Amino acid sequence: MSDRIILTTACRNRPGIVAALSTAILEMDCNILDSQQFDDLHSDQFFGRIVFDRCDLGELDEEAVRAQLQPVFERFAMKTTVRLASRRRRVLLMASKFDHCLGDLMYRWRIGELEMDVVGVVSNSPAETYRHLSPLGVPFHHLPVTAETKPAQEAKLLEIIEANGVELVVLARYMQILSDELTRRLAGRCINIHHSFLPGFKGARPYHQAFDRGVKVIGATAHYVTADLDEGPIIEQDIERVSHRDQPDELVRKGRDIERRVLARAVRHHLEDRVLLNGNKTIVFPE
Repeated sequence: MSDRIILTTACRNRPGIVAALSTAILEMDCNILDSQQFDDLHSDQFFGRIVFDRCDLGELDEEAVRAQLQPVFERFAMKTTVRLASRRRRVLLMASKFDHCLGDLMYRWRIGELEMDVVGVVSNSPAETYRHLSPLGVPFHHLPVTAETKPAQEAKLLEIIEANGVELVVLARYMQILSDELTRRLAGRCINIHHSFLPGFKGARPYHQAFDRGVKVIGATAHYVTADLDEGPIIEQDIERVSHRDQPDELVRKGRDIERRVLARAVRHHLEDRVLLNGNKTIVFPE
């Protein structure tokens, strides 16, 4: 079985885009395995995701494919990504004292459900916090932080990101606000899990706030991190119904389950090039 190319495109909508891409792919003696598109009538933008391989099951090369498709890219002024499906992205996981999302992602990675290379774990909590996950099997970086040390701590974090060629940062319940400068550096490649269905209850003890208001639904939201706190483009959300019988501890337990599955789905969507940015929103092509 030959490798596959995953191509994503975004450009102003106009006639002939799909035909031009399909023809160019055929001229490379390639076969389209999956093709999805979305025409956003509000922004007049076209978004597409195409998966293809060679008809003769021969090898494909990212740079060669990009070079052959470049005339089409230029003709339609496309923003594109071209990636071999077998090229796993390098991912850095970050967490604080709550480790349920970290443990879940590590498990899914180990069993092959998330096709990524975890290059490290960063935490502002000591390694002992994760002793039941030990050995993590990846480098662990303890980076404690205070308001006074935040610039130096983030400088060390950037060193880790750059030294390891990190392509995606996942905030798996990392309970620190990133600086505006760092969020700009990580634009489109930093995913956060928020412990409520955004927009929703902000600040500390969100499930207790929900309990006090007698809510009937709780949820979680995975989104790209931006300088606007908890307002980045949403990738994935889920909810669970609750009732007057659920006490705060029960809401927390149910919330942890939602957070785990929402974050895992968002990370998988990103790894598989299913998420395209559309201003402050996302286009997420289904599996």
